[in-house]
Amino acid sequence: MTSEAGGDPHVRSQLGAYALGGLTPEEDRRIAGHLDGCPRCAADYAEVADGAALLALFDEEDLW
Repeated sequence: MTSEAGGDPHVRSQLGAYALGGLTPEEDRRIAGHLDGCPRCAADYAEVADGAALLALFDEEDLW
């Protein structure tokens, strides 16, 4: 498993960047592998991914 700072073996701190496609290919593979084997992080990712999908519905003008 991947470690976060502080020794937590989960990847929650990187889920936002993963959902938005902001990771390197290596990081992306590592997170995907972790999500395949960790129901806890996979559930957290599902929540984050929903929010990221909603952001795609906005234009830049909508945010001002």
